[in-house]
Amino acid sequence: MGDRNRPTLDAVIFCSLCGAAAPSADAAAPLDWMVEADPRHPELGQRQYCPACARQHLRSIEAKLDAEYW
Repeated sequence: MGDRNRPTLDAVIFCSLCGAAAPSADAAAPLDWMVEADPRHPELGQRQYCPACARQHLRSIEAKLDAEYW
């Protein structure tokens, strides 16, 4: 039997920019993390960003949004 307190590799979320691991053992990104999925490029899947990277790269992330969001 596995230890319930230790996350498996499948449950660990990593930042797509800096590689930081999420502090949660859940399979979903923590609430303060940003999840990006580009419907124009579904082959890229979802990318997760830690709070520090999301703040640092906010302008470039917003620049990718369609005009309908503004």
